Amino acid sequence: MRSKRELTELLGAVDLFSRCSRAELKTVTRHVETVRLDPGIELTHQGDPGDAFYVILDGHARVTVDGDGVDTLGPGQYFGELALLDGEPRAATVTSETELEVAVLGVRMFRTLLREFPDLNGQLLAGLAGALRRARGQAG
Repeated sequence: MRSKRELTELLGAVDLFSRCSRAELKTVTRHVETVRLDPGIELTHQGDPGDAFYVILDGHARVTVDGDGVDTLGPGQYFGELALLDGEPRAATVTSETELEVAVLGVRMFRTLLREFPDLNGQLLAGLAGALRRARGQAG
């Protein structure tokens, strides 16, 4: 089990939270739950409603869309934000590929943090733009 201090440091290194102040990071840390999972555990299922946002702290997860593997996520990467932002069903299934540790933030607190910490909105938009560019094969 990670200490709150260690978790705050890990989250501060994630692009989404990199502009947060120390006080804001401590607030985020206070509201996340950390979970350890064995390989093969489904965290999100394509088509289901979104109820949480995830940050990978350790391990790797596989992303599939319509049963096809499209990406592998590792430490410092996050997922689950799309369904929380637009209220649409999950766009992909994410399954633990190795033993996995994630920080989980429920939908209500995710939305509250976006309202309270404006820098998160900019970071989230930048992350989404980067993902869209990668999906289109335009890394620049």
